[in-house]
Amino acid sequence: MLGPVTTGRPTRARSHRRPRSRAIRVVLALVAVAAVLGVAVVALPMLRPAGPRPLFQMPVTCGETWQLSTYPGHDDYDVDFFPVEGETWGRPVLASYAGTVTVAGINGSLGGRNPENPEGSRGRGGGYWVKIDHGGKWETQYLHLLEPPLVTVGQKVAQGDQIGRLGSTGNSGAPHLHYEQRRGWDKVETHFDGTPSGITTDEREQILRRVSNNCPAVS
Repeated sequence: MLGPVTTGRPTRARSHRRPRSRAIRVVLALVAVAAVLGVAVVALPMLRPAGPRPLFQMPVTCGETWQLSTYPGHDDYDVDFFPVEGETWGRPVLASYAGTVTVAGINGSLGGRNPENPEGSRGRGGGYWVKIDHGGKWETQYLHLLEPPLVTVGQKVAQGDQIGRLGSTGNSGAPHLHYEQRRGWDKVETHFDGTPSGITTDEREQILRRVSNNCPAVS
């Protein structure tokens, strides 16, 4: 009689699969735990109550009079800034309050509008833009800047520091500054020097005038 026939393969080949599948399950479990912790790190701070509203100032030069406006379809609480007199292109855009820059780059696409070609093609989105975190879940956003921002991500800025120049990049029909104030995930009515702007809805066109009190601190 023939003895046991071998195939040349280990008789326990299948037993090696279980430890490997167990290791894969462990790795997947660790990845899932890491993902949950990552979401928690981002989400939990946003669930805390917001701090008191900072004393935001207009994002333009001290003493200047500017037109604040909105129009149907602009989105609630959004404010467009236009100077009342003088050249519009390249005007300084200032930080409304002290904070840390969290975004400084391009939103959407730039388009081709600039001082040399004011009727150039429109881009998409906000063009060159900046976001500043002011702490306590408060944030400001500055869109349609003329050129790359003058600040970088992680940079600390003081109220009144110049962060860019006014332009018309992105989806913009004319040089202006699109400005927002946010509390957590929510856009809110803009306040300047402790007073509400009055722009809360885009159901109708609104045009207001205010003088900037974004002035250097007196030492």
